[in-house]
Amino acid sequence: MIIKLRTFVRATVVSVVVALLLSVSLPATSVSAKPQWQLLKLKNGMDIIVIENRSVPLVTVEVAVKNGAYTEPPEYNGLSHLYEHMFFKSNEKSKAEGYHDRASELGMLSNAQTQYEVVNYYTTTINYGLREALVLMSDALRYPLFDKQELDQEIQVVIDELNQHRSNPFHYLFEATDARLWYKYPSRKRPGGDPETVAKATPEMMHVIQKKFYIPNNSALVVAGDVSAQEVFKLATEIFGDWARGEDPFIKDPIPRHPPLTKDEAVIVNQPVNAATIQISWHGPSTDLDAPATYAADVFSFILRQPDSKFSRALVDSGLTTGAGLGYLTQKNVGPIQFTAQTTPEKLKDALKAINEELAKFDSDAYYSDEELTNAKTLLDVDEIYDREKPSQYAHTLSFWWASSGLDYFAGYGENLNKTTREDIKQYVRKYIKHKPRVVAVLISDADQKRIGLNEKDLLARLDPVGAAAAAETKPAPKATPKSTTRKGAASKKPITKSKPKP
Repeated sequence: MIIKLRTFVRATVVSVVVALLLSVSLPATSVSAKPQWQLLKLKNGMDIIVIENRSVPLVTVEVAVKNGAYTEPPEYNGLSHLYEHMFFKSNEKSKAEGYHDRASELGMLSNAQTQYEVVNYYTTTINYGLREALVLMSDALRYPLFDKQELDQEIQVVIDELNQHRSNPFHYLFEATDARLWYKYPSRKRPGGDPETVAKATPEMMHVIQKKFYIPNNSALVVAGDVSAQEVFKLATEIFGDWARGEDPFIKDPIPRHPPLTKDEAVIVNQPVNAATIQISWHGPSTDLDAPATYAADVFSFILRQPDSKFSRALVDSGLTTGAGLGYLTQKNVGPIQFTAQTTPEKLKDALKAINEELAKFDSDAYYSDEELTNAKTLLDVDEIYDREKPSQYAHTLSFWWASSGLDYFAGYGENLNKTTREDIKQYVRKYIKHKPRVVAVLISDADQKRIGLNEKDLLARLDPVGAAAAAETKPAPKATPKSTTRKGAASKKPITKSKPKP
């Protein structure tokens, strides 16, 4: 299974809580409660993370590996995804002992996800199946066979999955955007992979991935549910403790940083759709280079997504779009910022004009109220705390943060959200969005494009050219002459880069 985007809106219960809290003025004090987990690092470097929650007699055992799209050069693009499909197939122990029958008896429900910066495998079972679940994960990690017949079958399954995505018109919008946004290393932002590359995969290539990434010092074990942390630590030490440490894969082969965009890019994607979808994408902050901006990004996006925000009123309540939102995906290696809106072909050009006007206001003091800022921080906190109520889901959350930011970042997430100020948001907007190069894409049918007379040049013309306003702000004033007065120029507004926080 491929995971491309984080979910910003959770269960209905959260929506109800949000609605109730928005109906009152929230206090400025934080409701944040630090995440509760216990951590042990084995001598071989493997992190063991335990969340005790005895609300139901179930336990989720999850293994996270720092692998996925960001580790893939073109010749390996999609093989992390293929490896995920092979994980629960035959291994040296299961083929010899047939313990998958025992897994069925315990009702183990297993699945996996391939993401940008992590691949996670998990199984949920009744609490007395803890040992068997840990053994199953250990054997799958350490003793894969990559049987040729099974591999060939899964290659076809993955290719069929990728081809299925091509039946969705939005696939072509995302593909066209990503090709321009990540122009130098597109394979490192494509978790599904390239079908042609997947088709050429061999058992030997799978073993290369195993030896490089599937090592204890590049993995975490997350156990959540009706368990005792001390029991988990004891079992994990017994079962995983003799797994040999490997060479750090990111020292020998550092992940290349995506170079910044140098200019605006525009693309029109024709698909048989009735509506028009607008997507504007920027390079956002990375957790290892500008962590403070990631908190500002989350808070600002949340403010804009609320139905009573000036942003929503201008674009949705006005009738120009049927929906509009701004989101940021937290990542270690350049998280994307994306604005998305849908409208009718007839309103597309007017919508682009209105979007441009809203983007220009993002760093204005009057664009949102102090109450909206306080509410956003509090409700994000509530959302994160609510996420802990379901241990099986919370295990996935911890896997994501462990890989993309580290647990220290996540442990202080609520606290740092509540420290976010207007100035932080201004700096974030000016550093990553306003007057910054972006990719502007429109998904529209060929007939509608021709009918309204839209082309890529016209698409960019309806948005402020990148750098134009900034250049005007910093352009030196003309020298005074005896016959004229000196025009006063605007002050230079260079974005302030905050220092990287100490871990």
